[in-house]
Amino acid sequence: MVQEFKDFIAKGGVFEAAVGLVMALAFIPVVDALISGVLMPIIAAIVGEPNFDGIVLGIGDAEILIGTVITQVINFIAIGFVVFLMVKAYNKFNASADEDGPSDNDLLAQIRDSLAR
Repeated sequence: MVQEFKDFIAKGGVFEAAVGLVMALAFIPVVDALISGVLMPIIAAIVGEPNFDGIVLGIGDAEILIGTVITQVINFIAIGFVVFLMVKAYNKFNASADEDGPSDNDLLAQIRDSLAR
């Protein structure tokens, strides 16, 4: 069992996941600042409120905080959009890096042809 754990850790997937998690945690304040410093002031200019937290449904003595849910949904969509843009840029970068040289199949075909000669 100990050897299995060592093999699991040594594969590198755990390390890459840890690095990804650390980067994501470091990225959270950037996205929060973007949302609170840019997106929500735009919404405040349009709607007249800095967020939707004031929207409340009263049922008897209870208050249902619909506005808080709306604010968090907007935050979620904004974070998702930023992550989408980052992944799109990453994929574009990798696609351009792959176009710089021959593909693996081309290289294997060249090796095969060289060995055949």
